[in-house]
Amino acid sequence: QVQLVESGGGLVQAGGSLRLSCAASGSIFSINAMGWYRQAPGKQRELVAHVVYGGTTNYVDSVKGRFTISRDSAKDTVHLQMNSLKDEDTAVYYCYSRVARGGLYWGRGTQVTVSS
Repeated sequence: QVQLVESGGGLVQAGGSLRLSCAASGSIFSINAMGWYRQAPGKQRELVAHVVYGGTTNYVDSVKGRFTISRDSAKDTVHLQMNSLKDEDTAVYYCYSRVARGGLYWGRGTQVTVSS
């Protein structure tokens, strides 16, 4: 079906930046949207950013103006540029894809840790 591999996570100081990448393979022709969600310890999973192919982008309020989701169609990859990182951004970040007639697929996640 669709396989997703995230990269780019790591440890960064508050105020710094990271760029997460998610490479899709498999039945990529069926993907119509991709995005990122995150889960911090003791908190529920939270949608961070979402992009509809050829359409709109959406962000959770807490990251608006700081995070940018983008798509590289030639490489079947989406990126999440994260700037001005805060302690509250610490979480495991998961990439997901939506297919037209299938369902949702998730990556294995990448840890982002922001330290003060």
